[in-house]
Amino acid sequence: MGLMQNHMSASEAGNRRPTGRSASELDEVDYAILEALSADGRASVRTLAERLHISRSNAHNRLARLRDEGVLTGFTASIDPHRAGLGTSAYVLLTVEQPSWRDMTGALRDIPYVEHIALVSGEFDVLVLVRAPDNATLRDVVLERIQAIDSVRATHTWLIFEESAGSHSPWSTS
Repeated sequence: MGLMQNHMSASEAGNRRPTGRSASELDEVDYAILEALSADGRASVRTLAERLHISRSNAHNRLARLRDEGVLTGFTASIDPHRAGLGTSAYVLLTVEQPSWRDMTGALRDIPYVEHIALVSGEFDVLVLVRAPDNATLRDVVLERIQAIDSVRATHTWLIFEESAGSHSPWSTS
């Protein structure tokens, strides 16, 4: 249950802050704003202010600061990939030539159907999420596009059969 659903105060919300940040310190109201926007990215400043029991100018100023500091990077829609015609999804794990991360990331971004790219530690170097309309397109993305990047040494593809979102946002207080 989130902050608004269980009526916890903003000060109680601040007790579950992530640690190890490199950005400016956020307070409990900032975290409450992030949670509210995670639940409803279309919430107006007025609605946020009412839900969090703060003034509209306070909500507006905090949103501006969170955007200026890069904490809020944008507002997006949640899209069901299957209903949007992208019925085949896979994680593609890459082993790459070192150090090629920056150049390779640019090349991966240019490939259609690549949704997410992450530099990871462990047995593989890069994790790529690909969402394609069908297996033939996925095959083309992996075998013809990703493997054609000079610094890619090997790929392993894991098909995604089913997905589920986590039950709580990182900003949730429960």
